[in-house]
Amino acid sequence: MNAHDTAAITAVLDRLTAAWAAGDGAAYGAEFTEDATYITYVGTLYRGAQEIGSAHQALFDGFLKGTRLAHEVVSVRFTGPGTALVVTRGDVHKGKPGGLHKIQTYTLARRPDGTWKVAAFQNTKHRAVMEAISFKFQPTTRPAAT
Repeated sequence: MNAHDTAAITAVLDRLTAAWAAGDGAAYGAEFTEDATYITYVGTLYRGAQEIGSAHQALFDGFLKGTRLAHEVVSVRFTGPGTALVVTRGDVHKGKPGGLHKIQTYTLARRPDGTWKVAAFQNTKHRAVMEAISFKFQPTTRPAAT
């Protein structure tokens, strides 16, 4: 793949961030494929762009009202001619952004028209204390890069 594809993929993430800031569930859901899977950090599974968008609208109208999404791209890896795996660190905040305490994995697919959409998303809360304890007792489980 090339720099154009990488830029197009990061633009998807930027549009997700903008839709979140606007509290626009439809725009948020529009960045996903019709058969996408979306797993929240609490383990909720949503299926499809429509359900993802509708659920997020309810969240934006409720306890996520006025929040912002922050993310930092860790890596973009092309796994095939029309697929990419993106790992980010991110979090939701109100007011000033804090730390990025979640690890997300996005699987993106290039559509026939050349645009990229999110086909799968997994969000995991980073539990630094539990991780440190694990590494203390099992140091060989520490990854090369964290």
